[in-house]
Amino acid sequence: MPAPTDRLPLAADFPDASEDDWRALVAGVLRKSGSAALPEGADPIAGLSAVTYDGITIRPLYTSGPEPSLPRTPHDGAWDVRTWHRDPDASAMRQAILNDLETGATSLWLTLGEAGLAVDDLGAALEGVYLDMAPITLDAGDRTVEAARALLDLARDVSADQLHGSLGADPIAWRARTGADVGSPAELVELARPYPYLRIVSVDATVYHDAGASDAEEIAVATAVGVAHLRALTEAGLSADEALARIEFRFAVTADQFASIAKLRAARQLWARVAELSGSDERTQRQHAVTSAVMMTRRDPWVNMLRTTIACFAAAVGGADAITVLPFDHAIGLPDDFARRIARNTHAVLHDESSLGRVVDAAGGSSYVETFTAHLAQKAWDRFTAIERAGGALAALDSGDLGTAIVATRDARADDIAHRRAPLTGLTEYALPDEPSLSRVAAPAGPSGGQLAPARWAAEFEALRDRVEGADGRPTVYLATLGPLAQHSARLGFATNLFNAGGFRLEVGEVDGFAASGASVACLCSSDRVYELSAAEAITQLRAAGARHVWLAGRADGADGNVYAGCNALEVLHTTEEATR
Repeated sequence: MPAPTDRLPLAADFPDASEDDWRALVAGVLRKSGSAALPEGADPIAGLSAVTYDGITIRPLYTSGPEPSLPRTPHDGAWDVRTWHRDPDASAMRQAILNDLETGATSLWLTLGEAGLAVDDLGAALEGVYLDMAPITLDAGDRTVEAARALLDLARDVSADQLHGSLGADPIAWRARTGADVGSPAELVELARPYPYLRIVSVDATVYHDAGASDAEEIAVATAVGVAHLRALTEAGLSADEALARIEFRFAVTADQFASIAKLRAARQLWARVAELSGSDERTQRQHAVTSAVMMTRRDPWVNMLRTTIACFAAAVGGADAITVLPFDHAIGLPDDFARRIARNTHAVLHDESSLGRVVDAAGGSSYVETFTAHLAQKAWDRFTAIERAGGALAALDSGDLGTAIVATRDARADDIAHRRAPLTGLTEYALPDEPSLSRVAAPAGPSGGQLAPARWAAEFEALRDRVEGADGRPTVYLATLGPLAQHSARLGFATNLFNAGGFRLEVGEVDGFAASGASVACLCSSDRVYELSAAEAITQLRAAGARHVWLAGRADGADGNVYAGCNALEVLHTTEEATR
């Protein structure tokens, strides 16, 4: 078939459009929609912008950005599929490890000690594992030296240059998590010296993320901790190049994909600068990205599959060297085989089927990502240098300054979740009434007692829902409708979604049906116009029929409280729970 001779017209035949044209069109759409965010003459960019917890303004449109300055990663776009194991049963852990390695995993992350497997059982758990083919990263806290000796004893027949992985030392993270002092990573230098590719330190920034740190805070603290360990390793006799090559960083990635991409890129920029100031040419930061544990929910855990897929995508695009996808049932307990399989297959779909493993620096050149990365790197650098001026990471931790800053960010995020500005699908939005619960073997509780305790984002809503659904008879909220369907359907849908998030049983009907419902709380649902005519009478009728608390969906006066988009949903649900007791 001969090729067509006619030129195929594409964008070249459309009239040129400028950013001013775009602004004018957006402003028109916003005004027609009645947007309160855009007064006459206001800038639509400002009306559609958002601000991160680090104070970075995210604009709706980016047409230019800084020149790409990201240090290139040494790999070709592929990543190490690293699975996490923390089962205290050595036999169960061994079975899970072998299954992972046979079906896609390329390295292992093992938690030992109080939070996982006994160090003495490491040999049993790794029976049948070829340590020259499956790198091991340890996470043993105060048992790190003991665990390192146990691992190296198991690897005694492995050629020194074939042993990869990490001994996993991070005494500062351990102090933050438990309050205990376990010494310096320098004591592992002699153990690791014969193994040129075995890393000594794993800077665990997930400890700070899990406690509530913002992205810039997580990068800044991780960089400060890395510098502290770099000093310790060089003081123990390693050169700057050798010490830098022995350090790995572990960062959390979330379902906020662009923030996670920018975080990994910005973290590499900071560490490259640290290496440069150290006089080293070893400027590559080895990154292990882990899908956030605190973003996971116990309720409707299937949504966690979506969260971890987005987070894994972000880690890959952001250039992580190794990625761990937490199983979707992570917040419930130890994962089952199905959950592990889904986690492994998430890698396979993104790496092989979506071809992310064939792309180096997929976000490079994006005006949005480059700008976001630059701003985040600057914020993180400012915080890092402030930590260093105050005496370093350990001093900032012990003084309480680090904890104070992180708690402030955690509280801001909690407020956004409570008001559903940061929705949690399946929990605060679109909750599934009477959903079947999953049962899992409880995971080891792990150590605690430090300043920085983990705080899962969904915890408060889930605790409230546990109480409501555990109550005898499960309390009812009566959704009282006024007027025809066209008048009350929108607010009825809103109220249904809201009270489902609290786990209440819902009954819908007209106002005069309240008395027969057995409920003690009612929510009136209709339009503002109908409220003007009938709300006062309806509220009086509901109270006369025994309603202890009457909500009104909207902002009209006269009820005991109002529910509306942007209200404090958690507070509303707590008040409702108290009124139903």
